[in-house]
Amino acid sequence: MNKTRTKQYPAAVTETQELKTFQGSDLEDLCNATIEAIVDGEGFSWIKPPSMSALQAYWRGVLLIPERTLFVARLSGELVGTAQLIRPPSNNETGAFSVEVGTFFVAPWARGHGLARSLLADAEARARQDGFKSLEVNVRADREAAMSLAEGSGFTRWATKERYALIDGTYLPGHFYVKYLDQ
Repeated sequence: MNKTRTKQYPAAVTETQELKTFQGSDLEDLCNATIEAIVDGEGFSWIKPPSMSALQAYWRGVLLIPERTLFVARLSGELVGTAQLIRPPSNNETGAFSVEVGTFFVAPWARGHGLARSLLADAEARARQDGFKSLEVNVRADREAAMSLAEGSGFTRWATKERYALIDGTYLPGHFYVKYLDQ
């Protein structure tokens, strides 16, 4: 009797959570994941990775902005992606019902574990908890997986901006999505 052996890999442990302070290697992990996402074209407005010191300053700054909540994704303990819940500034009283998801990415090597879906769900849960009536996200039109995730999560595309991004001299469109949280 022949027995075929299959190599066993440890199961990936996934987690998403709100991050209020960087601990251990969190900041370095986040900067490395950001660089990988930028190189892969998911740079949430960056085309080329900035210096490590600029990235560190950016992410430290995010934690200081009261209108932002940072959610992070971990794969087997390593920080591999984020989503920010971005509240309107206090002087935007007419738009205070709506909140936006930004800097939403997962490092290319960490995709396929449901982390992006979990990050979006965390942001939505917080938006509902905080009483917001609308949740918005925008996606560059060449990011098929992100568009599929938004549409599969109940977001409705309400607009397309033809000149959403300029990359290597070419304009790329972007789509704007909304999910009404009070319906």
